[in-house]
Amino acid sequence: MSSHPLIQWHQGWISSARHSQSPFFNGRPHREVSLLVIHNISLPAGQFGLPYIEALFQGCLDCHAHPSFADLQGLEVSAHFLIRRDGELVQFVSCEDRAWHAGVSNFDGRQGCNDFAVGIELEGTDDLPFTDIQYQILHELTLALMAEYPDITQDRIVGHSDIAPGRKTDPGPEFDWARYFRELSQEFSG
Repeated sequence: MSSHPLIQWHQGWISSARHSQSPFFNGRPHREVSLLVIHNISLPAGQFGLPYIEALFQGCLDCHAHPSFADLQGLEVSAHFLIRRDGELVQFVSCEDRAWHAGVSNFDGRQGCNDFAVGIELEGTDDLPFTDIQYQILHELTLALMAEYPDITQDRIVGHSDIAPGRKTDPGPEFDWARYFRELSQEFSG
């Protein structure tokens, strides 16, 4: 298995992504990277292509810019990656570091998934389909992550809702898990 030929790694950063470093990260306690968590996000909800997601992860969101942002005041959150609707890949935190995306979470009996997970945000909502280019970029990014961090296997790729049931619903019912896993399986069988 090899990553996409255009994806180059340097200290947990992918060279082909636009880098927009977040202040909201810290070191992984055991340097383990063995889980991939898929999320969705839009700010305001259901609106796309705006600067607010990046501002949130940068810690500079103007919480007066939209009434729905009031609850985000003081929130310190980040993800490793964001895949925008148009396919732009943005990286906020090195995969060698712990981003703050999963919150209170549990996978396979282990608490605190941020310790060992990479978080990918898809610009979207629970109730709208994601774009073809998002699936393409997600596929390429997943292959690159699996090549760089071999402890991430297909059975260790989950949604936020899987590790925080009852608290989180993303990536939501519109995320096509069957398509995503089918495309990954084709890579391994072909």
